Amino acid sequence: MTLFSVGEKVVYPNHGVGVIEQISSRTIGANVERFYLLRIRASSLKVMVPFHNAEAVGLRRVVKNSEAQKILEYLSDGQCESSTDWKNRFKENSDKMRTGSLLDVAIVLKGLLTLASQKPLSFREKKMLERARYLLISEMAMARAHEEEDVEEELRKALTKSKLRWPEVASVED
Repeated sequence: MTLFSVGEKVVYPNHGVGVIEQISSRTIGANVERFYLLRIRASSLKVMVPFHNAEAVGLRRVVKNSEAQKILEYLSDGQCESSTDWKNRFKENSDKMRTGSLLDVAIVLKGLLTLASQKPLSFREKKMLERARYLLISEMAMARAHEEEDVEEELRKALTKSKLRWPEVASVED
């Protein structure tokens, strides 16, 4: 079991980067349960995660710079396949987003961008694309100790090599 400490930056799957603000204990029935209290950076949402459940929900440390580099390489030239059936594709993508793996998030982003280059995305897929975009930028900025705008530019360049266009925020929210 991975243990985290106060002040450590962690990733809570599908919500993004957060900071462990406190470690506390609560008595629940006859048991004393320990919790991480984390604040999600983007939304200021506070989440309490029981120690015993941290691994199951996918709480993890921010990726290392080397992993961020692999993601850029995947976006530049990795093969991308997704189901042609909307329901299957949406379920597969939702499952990937929940794993907490930043590479899985990149796979979803690239798959949706590939699809968007062929036909308009559904409203739910546009929302998922925007979520994947946000999760990638925020965690990679933290991993690489760069500003989010710089990371966004790196991702844009990587996707251009795959002949894909980085989504503009406004175009996703239409």
